[in-house]
Amino acid sequence: MVPLSVLDLSPITQGSNAAQSFRNTLDLARHAEALGYRRFWLAEHHGMPGIASAATAVLIGFVAGGTSRIRVGAGGIMLPNHSPLVIAEQFGTLESLYPGRIDLGLGRAPGSDQRTARALRRNLATDPEEFPRDVQELADYFSASPRQAVRAVPGTGLQVPLWILGSSLFGAQTAAALGLPFAFASHFAPAQMMPAIELYRASFRPSAQLAAPHVMLAFNVFAADTQQEAQFIASSMQQAFVNLRSGRPSQLPVPVQDYLQRSGPAERALLDEVLSCTAIGTTAVVRAALQAFVQRTQADELLITSQVYDPAARRRSFEIAAEAGQG
Repeated sequence: MVPLSVLDLSPITQGSNAAQSFRNTLDLARHAEALGYRRFWLAEHHGMPGIASAATAVLIGFVAGGTSRIRVGAGGIMLPNHSPLVIAEQFGTLESLYPGRIDLGLGRAPGSDQRTARALRRNLATDPEEFPRDVQELADYFSASPRQAVRAVPGTGLQVPLWILGSSLFGAQTAAALGLPFAFASHFAPAQMMPAIELYRASFRPSAQLAAPHVMLAFNVFAADTQQEAQFIASSMQQAFVNLRSGRPSQLPVPVQDYLQRSGPAERALLDEVLSCTAIGTTAVVRAALQAFVQRTQADELLITSQVYDPAARRRSFEIAAEAGQG
C-alpha cells in the first residue's frame, strides 16, 4: 500500500468552539505521528462555521510545535488570497522553526464565498495565468539566486516543498508545467479526477524539486469496529455537506442513526456523486476500498480525511485507516 497522510480542517463541532477544535487537531496530529502517517495537512477556508483552520500558517506552527517527526503543511494555502512574498515569509519562518518538516500546498480557489473573497481583498476577475505566475514568484522567493531583487527574510534559500492542489484540469496542467507534485481534491470533487491524473502524468516536466510525477489523492474514511458504527459517524459529514450545498453551512453536526435512509433522493444522489471517493466500514471494508482506489488511480500517496464529530471516534477512524493501509 502507498504512504498515508492526513488532511484536517480542524472541524468545529456543533456546540463547541475554535479553541477546542485546535486542541483536538493537535491531539489528532500527535496520534497520526504515532501511527506512522507521513504528513498532517491543514486547509485554508474562510467564513465557514464548521472549519477553524482559516489562519492556516498559524495553526501549522501550533501543530508542528506540538509534534516532533511528522511533516506538517498546508493543503492548502489559497494563493490568490495572499501576496506571494507574505506566504514566502510565513513558510520561511515555519521552515526555520521546524526544518525539514514543512510542506506548502497551493490552490487557486477562494476557500470561501464571493462576499468573503472580496473581504479578503481578492480580485475575482483574475487572469487564468495569474496563479501559475504567483506560484513561480513564490518559488523564486525561496531560491538563493543573487538576481532576486526582493528577498524573503526568512525564506530565501530554504527548501520548502511546493505542491499544487486542484479539483480540475487547470491544477493538473499547472503542476505538470512547473514540475511539482499534484494533490487532487477527490474527497469532495471527484468528477475530473482521472482526466486530471492522466493529463498531469502525460504533461509532466521534471524540475529541480521533482524528477518524476507524484500524485496524492484525498480520500474520505469513516472507520469503526462495526459497520453500523461507521455509518453512524459518517452521518455528521453527510449532514454537513448537504447543509453546505443547500446554502446553509453549519458546524459539524451531531451524528444520527440511519441518516441516508431518512434522506430524500436529491440528498442521496448528491452524496453519492461528491463523496464517491469514500470508505465507510470496518478494517476489512476500508482495506478493500483503499486497495481498489490505489489500483484504479495508481496514486503515489493518499491523503486521508475523516470529519467525525466525536474526537475519540475520529482517532479510532484514523487508527483503522492506518491498519488497513498496511494490508
